[in-house]
Amino acid sequence: MIQALDPAAALSCSDELRHVYRAAFGAPGYDEDAAAAERFAAEQLPTHAGRAGFKLVAARGPDGELTGFAYGYTGERGQWWSDRIVETAPEIADDWVGGHFEFVELAVVPAAQGQGLGGALHDALMAHLPHSKALLSTYADDRPAPRLYRRKGWQLLHPDLTPTSALYGKKLR
Repeated sequence: MIQALDPAAALSCSDELRHVYRAAFGAPGYDEDAAAAERFAAEQLPTHAGRAGFKLVAARGPDGELTGFAYGYTGERGQWWSDRIVETAPEIADDWVGGHFEFVELAVVPAAQGQGLGGALHDALMAHLPHSKALLSTYADDRPAPRLYRRKGWQLLHPDLTPTSALYGKKLR
């Protein structure tokens, strides 16, 4: 079951979200340490939950355990990540940055991966957005996340946003 959580509900289940984040991004091939999951729950999530347009969708398994989530918010110039995009990819900045939906995270616990949950979370997050465009960054190499986004209609805008990530965009209207 996938449900949308408002900012207060998202913050109230930050321990569960931290667990999913740690399981997904601590897995082999991603290798983020426990401190990254702590930063996500203690700093990143509260900051982003306070931004305009915040939307988080969460999936629970039959036992009620959180198995995945995705979230984003309205990206604007003056925010750290939007300004980073403007600096790194100025050729796309005027058309894409500001007033866009910033697709921030998609995480699924390893036991639930490969069953369509990531795609379902993506679709639930992107449904009914008021934005005309969306941006996300993901791994630059070939792995499940960028393949999912390309299947969902995202286009590569800048292949080397960082040494390990690429920038993708999607027109929503």
